[in-house]
Amino acid sequence: APDVRRLLELARRGLPAGIRSAVEVGFIAVVTTLAARVDTVSLAAHQITLNLASLTFMVPLGLSAGTAVQVGNALGAGRPALARQAGWTGIATGAIFMAVCALGFVAFPGWLLHLYTTDTGVIATATPLLFCAAAFQLFDGVQVIATGALRGSGDTRTPLLANLAAHWGIGLPLGWILCFGWGFGVVGLWAGLSAGLVLVGSILVGVWAWRARRLSSMRARSGPG
Repeated sequence: APDVRRLLELARRGLPAGIRSAVEVGFIAVVTTLAARVDTVSLAAHQITLNLASLTFMVPLGLSAGTAVQVGNALGAGRPALARQAGWTGIATGAIFMAVCALGFVAFPGWLLHLYTTDTGVIATATPLLFCAAAFQLFDGVQVIATGALRGSGDTRTPLLANLAAHWGIGLPLGWILCFGWGFGVVGLWAGLSAGLVLVGSILVGVWAWRARRLSSMRARSGPG
């Protein structure tokens, strides 16, 4: 027979994780729609830069899943110190990779953009967007891996609330104002996107640091993990 209590527990933990993904994807979709309102060149530049940023994001996304499994397994085995180590290892690995990607975006913008187009107007518009992407690479990587670490520890609500506040509460309004109110165009949208990712990354790493300290205290009470 179905275990209703277990199903409800899965729903309680799983729904916030699913909604968080929808919140993040929905935010990107709205930014894309707003970029289309600027002009076709801006939309093309936005799509190219978003594709490059999405490619680099695949690595920390995979690390996030692995980190969630490692943290969850360690806690299930009663080894909180190992869970703490797994979380920080995943975050550090993602941070190093994304820092290298950010340097690549800054050092070789023309070469990267020429992989997609030879249109000089699109390249000129996309270059500052690529610099915006470089600015948030580190934070984008650590936020998704910290989300995985928190998920492995049983916390799926904090990443949802952080994304709602950072992206929809701050990033989107800021991008709208910079783009349409102050006339920065699609660069303004990406500045808002960057601000949201920097904020959510900082929040989630901070929350994981707090939770990791609690795991250390669990080790101290229960003996070596």
